[in-house]
Amino acid sequence: MSSATGPGPRPVLLGIRDAAIEERGHCAWDTNKVGATPDCVPGITMQYPHCTHCSDLLIHLVQVYCPLEGSSYHRTINVLACLRRECWGKSDSWKVLRSQCQETKHKQEATAEKDVVAVTTKDWCDEADNWGVDDSPGHSAEGLLSLGAVKPPPTISDTEIGDQATRLEGLNLLEKPEGKGLLIQTPVPVFQPFYISVMEEEDYSLEIGFSHERKLLHEYQRREGVNVEQLNSCEDNGGAETYEKGKARHGDRTFVKFMKQIASCPQQILRYCWNGIPLLLSSPAIGIETAVPECESCGSPRVFEFQLMPALVNMLRSTSGEEISVEFGTVLIYTCERSCWTASNQTPVEECAFVQGDPDQRFFR
Repeated sequence: MSSATGPGPRPVLLGIRDAAIEERGHCAWDTNKVGATPDCVPGITMQYPHCTHCSDLLIHLVQVYCPLEGSSYHRTINVLACLRRECWGKSDSWKVLRSQCQETKHKQEATAEKDVVAVTTKDWCDEADNWGVDDSPGHSAEGLLSLGAVKPPPTISDTEIGDQATRLEGLNLLEKPEGKGLLIQTPVPVFQPFYISVMEEEDYSLEIGFSHERKLLHEYQRREGVNVEQLNSCEDNGGAETYEKGKARHGDRTFVKFMKQIASCPQQILRYCWNGIPLLLSSPAIGIETAVPECESCGSPRVFEFQLMPALVNMLRSTSGEEISVEFGTVLIYTCERSCWTASNQTPVEECAFVQGDPDQRFFR
């Protein structure tokens, strides 16, 4: 996923369930996935977080690889939540951890692991597919030596060897220590992992046509006794009285908009639109932008980046067979507008989650 730099509305990208991740399947920090445990970005030490309210260890829900367009940093966000029922609707019972690393470091890793390819390689930004696929002289015809013309290695003097050793020692002194990766003191429950595939919302709608959307809308209108077209007409003309006559039984106009928007792809588990507008499930008491705090690291405002969708709830299954779950309507993820990061960072930056409960979970089951 990436920020759009040009004029006009930002495209919305949809995350949809893909293949299951096998027990021995390759899964790295630049993989979009649900479940399992977080995969640490190079140089990062991640302590498994605890719930602010009950102090239980949180469970990992999603990992999103989402470099921003024009940035030299790779960027991964992990979202975790508390399993306790009494903590489900509390925004501070969720943790959003953003980790980054320089692109050059990732390219070195990609070269070493170029024979290993994840099931889903499409990323959330246009430029990401090109990272780690550099054309080097060693792969060109000009760089190949004929079998009968192998050149002997050049002679290196003792002075040159001494100079190189001195430079290497200097690099070792300047290089920052590597992170320790994911630290878990005790075993934690995990959800069964699967990959997340990505496509633009507009492309998905065009691909499936509108017959499926009409069918879902008709079913919703029949069940709720509300005419969505009448609500839309009311919005355009400002007819409050007309709206009241067609009002849904749950009484939330925002919920009707939510249902209509996801009707073309009800199986979407994630919506991504960096610095875009979230799709609200219910009208908050106060503006969400007002409630979201500024970045604790640099003081910059936070912007909407992506949200978890209700269809994800029914896809969460324990790997051990025990009954574990996390329920929500939608979870809005806000991140630092500057995506602040320094080369010395060895731990993730904590971002913000805003949880909206589901007014009627049965519609998504």
